[in-house]
Order: sequence, then structure tokens, then C-alpha cells
Amino acid sequence: MGTPGIVPLAPSIEGVENVIFNSFVMGEPITNLVQANNTYAASDSFSKGVGAHSLKFGVEASFQQVNVNPDPTFNGSFLFSGTETGSDFADFLVGVASNFNQADSQAYYLRHKYAGGFAQDSWRIRPNLTLNYGVRWDLMEYWSEKYNQIPTFLSGQQSKVYPGALPGLVYPTDKGVPDTLVPSSNRFSPRIGLAWSPGESQGLLGKLIGGPGKTSLRAGYGIFYSVIEGNTMAVDEPQPPYGLSYTSPGPPLFATPFMTASNGQLLGNPFPLTFPPLNASASHPNAGVDFSIYVPLAGMTAPVPWNTYPYNENYFLSIERQLTGSTLFSVSYVGSQAHHLLSVYSANPGNPALCLALSKPSVVAPGTPACGPFGADTTYVTAAGQTIQGTRSGLGPDFANDDYDGSIGNSNYNSFQTSLRHTEKTLSVSVGYTFSKSIDQSSSISDPLNPFDLGATRALSAFDLKHNLVVSYVYRLPLDRFSNRLRALTPGWAISGITRATSGFPVTSHVDGDNSLMGSIPNGVNNHSLDLPDYNGAPLELNGNPGNGRPYFNASAFSDNALGTPGNASRRSFYGPEKSTSISRCCEIFSSPNRRRYNSGWRASTHSTMLSSSGRRRSRAMWTTCYSAK
Repeated sequence: MGTPGIVPLAPSIEGVENVIFNSFVMGEPITNLVQANNTYAASDSFSKGVGAHSLKFGVEASFQQVNVNPDPTFNGSFLFSGTETGSDFADFLVGVASNFNQADSQAYYLRHKYAGGFAQDSWRIRPNLTLNYGVRWDLMEYWSEKYNQIPTFLSGQQSKVYPGALPGLVYPTDKGVPDTLVPSSNRFSPRIGLAWSPGESQGLLGKLIGGPGKTSLRAGYGIFYSVIEGNTMAVDEPQPPYGLSYTSPGPPLFATPFMTASNGQLLGNPFPLTFPPLNASASHPNAGVDFSIYVPLAGMTAPVPWNTYPYNENYFLSIERQLTGSTLFSVSYVGSQAHHLLSVYSANPGNPALCLALSKPSVVAPGTPACGPFGADTTYVTAAGQTIQGTRSGLGPDFANDDYDGSIGNSNYNSFQTSLRHTEKTLSVSVGYTFSKSIDQSSSISDPLNPFDLGATRALSAFDLKHNLVVSYVYRLPLDRFSNRLRALTPGWAISGITRATSGFPVTSHVDGDNSLMGSIPNGVNNHSLDLPDYNGAPLELNGNPGNGRPYFNASAFSDNALGTPGNASRRSFYGPEKSTSISRCCEIFSSPNRRRYNSGWRASTHSTMLSSSGRRRSRAMWTTCYSAK
């Protein structure tokens, strides 16, 4: 403890530290675990028909245990992103990382209880009109930890569970701190759906719908509640005094990661930790824990005490039309809005205005540092002799970059979907196309939000797929027409395939620096800061031809964000290459019973059971050969 080098916390898995570059990773994995899960569940439902109504009711309950013996980065992990020289590999060669992360933790024990029920009715108002409606009840009791190992932040509050804790670091049973990720509560979610087949047979409307039974219209709306992901607890663990996820407050030296590269300051190595007993509470406090080894507390992620329940509103409208006896066409609008999604943002951000005010050498005392990127945790002395302990606001100077995971995110999805299905004796073809757009503030907890403007990062979702075309087909080869003598070998041959063509995914932009002066140092949950580039408005000149040697987009349209600003470019504003195509084709043969001969290059794939024309089941081996291309 106290050395500037790495102390191995688990010699049995000790190895080369995990080293992350912009385009590849080497070394030991950063996380491993031994986990035992137990799930106890019970459910029941019953239905009853009453006239034109089909009623259904149900209840369910479950209890889950997840017992974890983690490796939360025992060996340590370095990130090289070009902070020092502009090149990640050059930084590696000079021995200055962007940050270093190491963690220690004892076992933790996650628990989750759930109860729910539903009631619904399918009311056949008319032979061609059905209304479905119902409601679901959820008792939302979110994930907890058996021994309350879930600390969080409440600015200025002194913990009663651990009286020696840093002011602002609090624990379950402290005032205002729940013992779960979200306090328990009841939620009711309505659902409604409509199915209608117009019966017109005359006039223009009759021609459009094709007559009775040829067209159907469906619509629906529903609210769906969800628990916050259970692995969020793993992200929040380990935290003092039950563990520590340490992130260097500034670029560290590769050889001695507990020493700051800029000035050689030894920050102190808190590892290995000594863990306290798991029995502390506000009524049974533990005042014997020394929290000074955790100062400055950096890299912690904690649930917001006022978190609430994520939910999604889904809605759709579809029209389906039978064009011929074997051809069906449909067109649909499908949309959704999600609310209170889990997002990560700084609980103790640097103040850009204060840093800018301290950025000129004339403003600070001679021989003392001026403020700049990665300077949020530096102590400054003004020319007038005033001491300023860093520029962070929210939790105080004992904390560096620590994050909240709060249910503050929102998203929306809108899509136009159409499909065409054609089936006949020898050929089946299905064509589906979706044109869609998904927007959110963050696509995962690895996308940090701007703590001063939570909507500033709203952009295309990382997984948005604007165009998606899928064609599948099965052609049954009529070989039995050509030879009566080989009839035993010719039936059952078919060629099938799936072809998919999609647009590319959005390109994510970020700057690996701290020109924003917010001190948003990556902490292992998010591997880049929240800084975005500045966009000068020049054409992007997207290049869809990789063979011409030009870059995909005009990189000169972007530059590092101006000092003291988060950057004006969108996190995701344009799409990657739009020629993504995959083709999968197969040839299949159902052989006669017990026949095991097949051509060279074919492989045994599976067995299926076929129903013969007489109704008797006969087992037939099926061989398949496939190839794919992208």
C-alpha cells in the first residue's frame, strides 16, 4: 500500500494489465466473476368466455438471488487514447496513459422481488370487428443488496452508518437513501388493440379493399414498465468501504500509475483494501473505518436516490391486403417512446467558467499552475493569495470525477414497415422493408450526458438502422418430373436463401480530451469523455466507394472543441457505409428413411420429422449445405 506501482490483488489471475487503444485491446480481461443464480417463480392464469367476450386473468411472482464473487479489474486497466501526443500508440511508447483504473471488491449478493397481474378482454363487437383491452399491475421492487453495499451521493450529508465517511457519501438506512436501486411502488399499465376487416363490396372503397375478408386494419397502444437492469448493481459495485473502483484523476505514468504524469505527484496507492464487517446501519454504525485512503474518491458510479421506473409507450397501425389467393401485402407504422431510461452523468463536474477565470498565468500566483484541460482536481492559488481546491462543484474537493446513474433518459422510435408474402406449390417468397429512425440522449450507460445540459447529447441512436431490406425464399425443385426411375431420390430437394441489405449504423463522434473543462474523465463505464468536436459547417462529402482511396467523410469539417465549450457537433449525425449486404443460401434434401449417403461437401445438419400423405410419421434425415457472403 502507498507504492506508485500496481499491487496484484488476485495472484491466481495475475497477468499483463489490460491495455485499451482506440482500435484494439491487449492483456488480461478486465472483469471475470464466479456467479451463482437462484430464481423462484410461480404463475397462474385462467380464461373464460362470456358471450362475445373472452376474458383472461393472471398473476405471477418471483424472487431472484444473484451471488457474485467478482474480479472488478483486479489487475488494472490502462486507456491510451492520444491525450499526450495525439496518437494512442505514441502515448504508449512515451509511457503516458489517458487514465488508469483498478478495483478491489469483496463478494456481493443481489436480490430482486417481483409481483404482477393482468386482466384483459377480447370483445368481438361484430363478426368483422374485435376490441382488445386490458390492464397490467406491477409491484416494482427493484434490485437490492443483501448487506446494503450500495452507497450513493447526497451533497453535504454526513453518513450515520459510517460517521467517518466523506461528507456526501451515504448508505442505505441513512436519511433519504433507499435500500434498492429504485424505491418500491405499484404501477398500472393499460393496453388496447383493435382489429377490423371492412365488409364493403361496392364502389371505390370496395375496389380498394378487395371486398369482404380481403383487407384487415389493426391498431394498438400499450404502456410497458421495466426494472432497471440488474447488472447496474455490478456497475455501481465496488464502492468504499466495501471496495473501491479507482480511476486516476489525471493522465498517469504507465510504469507508476499512481503518479501523475504532469508533475510527478504521488497520489497514494489504496490497495489492497481491508474490508469491514457487513453489519453496519444507521442504528448500528461503524465509526472505525478510515476513509482517508479513498481521497480523492474517483471513478465511482452510484444510483440517484430519487430514481424512478423506466417505461415504454408502444403504438402501431397496420393495413393488410390479400392481393391474390397466394399473395399478401401489408404496410404499417410502428412507433414508441421510452421514458426514464438509465443514463450516466457526472455528480461532481468541473466548472468551465471558473477554470477559464483561472486559466491565465497572470491570475494565479507566480510559479503555481493555471487551470486547463484535466485541471478540475488541481489546487490553485490566485494572485491575491486565495486558495481554490479545484473547480468541481456538487460534492466537494474530496471527490474527483464520480457519476450518477439516473433514470433521466428518453428516446423515441418511428418506423414505416411493409412486407409482401407470396406462396405457391413450388415457390415461397417473403420481402420485408423497414424505414426507421431512433433518437436518444444516450444509447447505453457508456454514453455520458452533459451534466449542465442533459439534452445536449440527444442524437441518433448508436443502433439506428435507417434502411433494412430482407428477402427470403424457398424453391422446391421439381426433379421428380424428369425421371421415373430415380423417383426415390428426386423428391424433397429445395433451394432456400435469405438476402439482407441494410444501411450503415451512425458514426459516433467524440474528442479524447477535456477542452470542455468539465473533468469528465473516463471511469471504465464510459471509455471516453463527453467532449464533442466542433463542426464548421463544411460539406461532409460522404464517400461510399472504398476503392477510390479517399476517406469516408471530410475530416477537416471537424476540429477539437473550443476551450471551455462541450463542442457543437452532434454525437451522431451521419451514417456509416451504406452497402452492407449479406446472403445466405442453402440446398436441402430430405432423403428416404435410413438413407445415410450424401454428396461430398455436404454436412449432416439436423433431423426432422415429416408427416406422410397417409398421416403416419416417418423420421427422415435432412442434410443441408449453405454458403454466405457479405
